Amino acid sequence: MVTIYRAHGLRIIIFTDDHEPAHVHVFGDGQAKINLIGPDGSPVLVWAQGMKGNEVRRAVQVVRDQQDLFLAKWREIHG
Repeated sequence: MVTIYRAHGLRIIIFTDDHEPAHVHVFGDGQAKINLIGPDGSPVLVWAQGMKGNEVRRAVQVVRDQQDLFLAKWREIHG
């Protein structure tokens, strides 16, 4: 597990032994999984547990804002 970003009380990680599609796990009060590239090319929420709506929205926005960086990190880790 590699922490790739921290902001707004959120910790965004990529598991080194994870699977496609490219995605991140976000930890705050709960946790969420967000695919880095959805059907329209932007990140898409896969699931969230224990997070309030505003925290989920913040997590998705952070991933949108940092999509290129997170994709580069995914490729660095997974080839």
